[in-house]
Amino acid sequence: RLIAEGIAHNPDLQMAFMRIQQSRAYYLQSGAALLPSLDANTGITISKLSEVQGMGIRNSSTQYQLVLSSSWEADIWGKLRSSKRASFAALLQTEAASKTVQTGLVANIANFYFALLALDEQLAITQQTVANWDATVQTMRALKEAARVTEAAVVQSEAQRYAAEVTIPDLKQSIKETENALSILLGLPPSAIYRSKLQNQEVVELLQTGVPAQLLANRPDVQEAELNFRYYFELTNVARAYFYPTLSITGSAGLSALSLSNFFDAGAIAASIGAGLTQPIFNRRANKTRLEVAKAQQQEALLGFKNTLLIAGREVSDAISLHETALEKINIRSKQMEALRNSVAYSQELLENGFANYTEIITARQSLLQAELGSVNDRLQQLQAVVDLYRSLGGGWR
Repeated sequence: RLIAEGIAHNPDLQMAFMRIQQSRAYYLQSGAALLPSLDANTGITISKLSEVQGMGIRNSSTQYQLVLSSSWEADIWGKLRSSKRASFAALLQTEAASKTVQTGLVANIANFYFALLALDEQLAITQQTVANWDATVQTMRALKEAARVTEAAVVQSEAQRYAAEVTIPDLKQSIKETENALSILLGLPPSAIYRSKLQNQEVVELLQTGVPAQLLANRPDVQEAELNFRYYFELTNVARAYFYPTLSITGSAGLSALSLSNFFDAGAIAASIGAGLTQPIFNRRANKTRLEVAKAQQQEALLGFKNTLLIAGREVSDAISLHETALEKINIRSKQMEALRNSVAYSQELLENGFANYTEIITARQSLLQAELGSVNDRLQQLQAVVDLYRSLGGGWR
């Protein structure tokens, strides 16, 4: 539900969609460049000649015109077609970029959500630990009244109780900040987030069997880098075409008369057609520089594509390794917590029977609290490793 809400309202994703519309407009414009242009022009021209120009016969005139003119560049060398293909690659690249934004958004929402669940769990563990310390403090006071322990034991147990309680405000602050950060991703003002429990989250089993490298092709950033290379490849073709001659055909037809009364007569019709071939000879190295820059940009885009593939492979490997590490830690941590719970129970029983020192129960409870908080981090690491792999394989945008 949160992911769907984020996709619908996240400002960064909405801006990415706006960039797609801009690229689509440029692509449509590049396709229209293959068509002839058509302009309409109407006007009145009033001129006065000098005595020498008019030869004393007609020194002034008024000309009325209504003309349609057209021009068309023959795409002999494929310059316009290459420009169109480059614009199409830019459009696809913008779409891939928006998918990259959406993939990151989905992963961030999931990671913040899991972090929020982990903080909830740590807060619950800490509050339960404080409650357990209350019982221990009461036990210490009873043992002191029975002259079984000293006042130092009571004070030490109270200090440990407060040491656990003082972390609660920081946990609540972290919860609030995480909720606010998640609200921003959803395009909402800071507000409370409705959520489940950490122990209710399920983990995909795919991580235990590995993933094929071909899935990297689904990554939007890999697609974006490949399209970027295609874009500069086509621009290199455009730059090369500037060295060849350009064939242009122009034509015009309309009405032209020196008096408004004769403007619509058949004799007022005027037309012209022409063709021109332009071959660049010397243009101050502009064409050569354009080609050299285009080739360098194409090579840079190729290197960027290769680097993106390498980074994608590394991120997948890191995510799988992180998941395996989290599973190993969870297995070891469960055994540690079982031993520490037994240690707390035994220490409490020995203390009440006078066979243990009060420092033993304090040490045992401290160790158990750290182990329980660590187990939450292990579980969070496992869940976030799944999210990272999901993002690394290009999920999150479909």
